[in-house]
Amino acid sequence: MTTTLAPAKTPKIGFVSLGCPKALTDSELILTQLSAEGYETSKTFDGADLVIVNTCGFIDDAIRESLDTIGEALTENGKVIVTGCLGATPGKDGGTLVQEVHPSVLAVTGPQATQEVMDAVHRHLPKPHDPFLDLVPNAFGEAGLKLTPRHYAYLKISEGCNHHCTFCIIPSMRGTLVSRPIGAILREARALFNGGVKELLVISQDTSAYGVDKRYEAGSFMGRGIATRTLELVQELGELARPFGAWVRLHYVYPYPSVDELIPLMAQGLVLPYLDVPFQHSHPDVLKRMKRPASGEKNLERIQRWRAACPELVIRSTFIAGFPGETEDEFRHLLDFMREAQIDRAGCFAYSNVQGAAANDLPGMLAPELREERRARFMAVAEEVSTIRLQRRVGQTLQVLVDKAASQGKKGGTGRSYADAPDIDGVVHLLPAEKASKTYKTGDFVKARIVGTQGHDLIGQPA
Repeated sequence: MTTTLAPAKTPKIGFVSLGCPKALTDSELILTQLSAEGYETSKTFDGADLVIVNTCGFIDDAIRESLDTIGEALTENGKVIVTGCLGATPGKDGGTLVQEVHPSVLAVTGPQATQEVMDAVHRHLPKPHDPFLDLVPNAFGEAGLKLTPRHYAYLKISEGCNHHCTFCIIPSMRGTLVSRPIGAILREARALFNGGVKELLVISQDTSAYGVDKRYEAGSFMGRGIATRTLELVQELGELARPFGAWVRLHYVYPYPSVDELIPLMAQGLVLPYLDVPFQHSHPDVLKRMKRPASGEKNLERIQRWRAACPELVIRSTFIAGFPGETEDEFRHLLDFMREAQIDRAGCFAYSNVQGAAANDLPGMLAPELREERRARFMAVAEEVSTIRLQRRVGQTLQVLVDKAASQGKKGGTGRSYADAPDIDGVVHLLPAEKASKTYKTGDFVKARIVGTQGHDLIGQPA
């Protein structure tokens, strides 16, 4: 006997458009988006799962008509979203006039707010499908296709950079800073978490500067206004990740004073206590020649404050050895900084005179052999520091995100702790589980007791 499943009911939305032609065009945009996402729309309330009323608030008669229509929709349907000019009219107590008269409405937005309306619809009546994205094999809905394993993904929040570091040609290639709308970023993050991503890696050329180009203007997500700024973005990403138990990891964070605001979020566990900070050097004179935004002394003080506020903080960074004009004393200053700052993970490049970089014209270009010799000396110190800090992990029990598992963990596997970003940091080598019933697979979180170190890596016994 063959059982035929009944097709899923298409969500139906009643829609009323009041007011002038400008309001009508707003309605057309909303209706177009609703149709594109697979919703059925109707001019009546009959059988609708919810109702949208696009209001007018220009004159008293229009206000009365809008309020009466909202009341009628609430009586006949009960689930109403309000948009349009009346939605922007303030009430007496800080809210909106609509909410004062009809407090049971689901959401209220002003005019020209297609995305805010759609966010409210998604909140109360999830979309059936997105014909442009949901049918793409292996895609994450509106987040699209990813080339990473399905359990982690990169989330770009901006493009370009406002700095003009003399060793870098990124601004000439990618332009000045252009921040993505915060609502678009958060919708992509939500789609990724819903699709099973366990770790979100936030990337840009300058994560700390997110929103500077937009003067931190308010964006919108789920019907709420949110400032286009790093702090608010990180808070929202952490809240989105929380129900999934997922990680949020921050990369390319310049050491501005504003970063101090992120550390409490790490101490609270909202985001990983991990910062990827490209210091590049420590000596003030070298940093000045590099045209970097901070001095070495301030960086050291800032790191100390960060660690005092969040002792679990892990810092990774990149440095340049053999920058034009770098003296032996300036280089030793960098080595002392590494030891004092206790940078957990560090990479170092010998200065490369990339075509187009302004530093190529600086006096005091060092011989390639000296640059490479200094890079090797730096990495020796970096390894000393890293080894000491890794050794402190022995005996701890860490949460590990499994990247590979052999025979469901019966033959061991590899994963990463919060201290390890994929491909650039170390890994945790997972031993076979002590209990035959204990299994794990790629993308799982497991608890592992750290029993030893191996170079830049840890060895963990699944608990």
